[in-house]
Amino acid sequence: MLVLQDAAKPGSKVKKGEVVAEFDRQYMMQRLEDYRASVAQIEASIRKLEAELKVTLESHAQTIANAKADLEKAKLDVQTIPVLGRIDAERTRLTAEEAEAKYKQLLAEVKFVQIGQQSQLKNARLEQQQAHVELRRAEANADRMLIKAPINGLAVMQNTRRGTEFAQIQPGDQLFPGMMFMQIVDTSSMVINASVNQVDVDSLRLGQKAMVRFDAYPDLEVPAHVDAIGAMTRPGGMRAAFVKDIPVILKIDRMDPRIIPDLSVSIDVVVESEQQATLAPLSAVFRDSPDATPYVYVKKDSGWEHRDVEIGISNNIQVAVRSGLKPGELVAEDPPPSLSSSSAAKVSGLKKIRSIGRSGPSREQT
Repeated sequence: MLVLQDAAKPGSKVKKGEVVAEFDRQYMMQRLEDYRASVAQIEASIRKLEAELKVTLESHAQTIANAKADLEKAKLDVQTIPVLGRIDAERTRLTAEEAEAKYKQLLAEVKFVQIGQQSQLKNARLEQQQAHVELRRAEANADRMLIKAPINGLAVMQNTRRGTEFAQIQPGDQLFPGMMFMQIVDTSSMVINASVNQVDVDSLRLGQKAMVRFDAYPDLEVPAHVDAIGAMTRPGGMRAAFVKDIPVILKIDRMDPRIIPDLSVSIDVVVESEQQATLAPLSAVFRDSPDATPYVYVKKDSGWEHRDVEIGISNNIQVAVRSGLKPGELVAEDPPPSLSSSSAAKVSGLKKIRSIGRSGPSREQT
């Protein structure tokens, strides 16, 4: 587990690239200092090796120069052989041959001395590169303990279980690796994480318009549209859920300064609409069979009139009547048993009728 050492204040505005959280990285920093010391030590060793190799090369060059001088002297001594005795002459000749052989040998060794020096230096360079790789890795690991804001936005802390209750995450809490503890929210463009009953999700389509209302601000209404619909139901919690919900994301089309994250809202999604339709109770429309023409009983001075109607969209309690009824007319909610007794409901006019499905609006969070 990781200990959150510092974090931006909840609700504060942060800029892209700004450090918004820091985990305890004492161990990482100790390792980083160890790798830095190791790199410095290796670099110092390379400088020492380069100096030693330079001294060795110069020393070998000086040995070659001495051998050349000895060879030149031996050649001069050879010129005195005619005036020397046989023993001295043979000794002088052998000395000259030895000096020449030694000089040639030293010249041939130059290539191998250089190869040996280059191999030692290359090994040291490889150790240096490896040390730099480990140093960069340690730096990256230490930087991973610093969380930076990916965008400009508002810092929102998540909740965690502290004891027997849920509380907002704060510095000093221990967090699991991969646990989401903070969100950076772009307040200029926000979405609503909602859910809809599995029975009603078939009526939703991408791009459908919606109206969002906020519990915190009863007078605030903003438009939105369906931006994404989940392909699977939400997973069950501690207990099995017999009524499944499907996640839906709606994007707010017009922002308001009062809108902040984690507000509870209700959403009305327009799945169908009609213009200049008459609205009547659903219970007042009758059918003799599923394929038969719908009809209503209209209250007249002389009694009840059987009248065929053309209906449009409907919800659980009301239906849009396209033709056959006028606003203000009375219709029976039950088939009238006689011309003298029945229950009636007044028909009202509506320029635009909206249906939100059988489940009605749900309360969710932005």
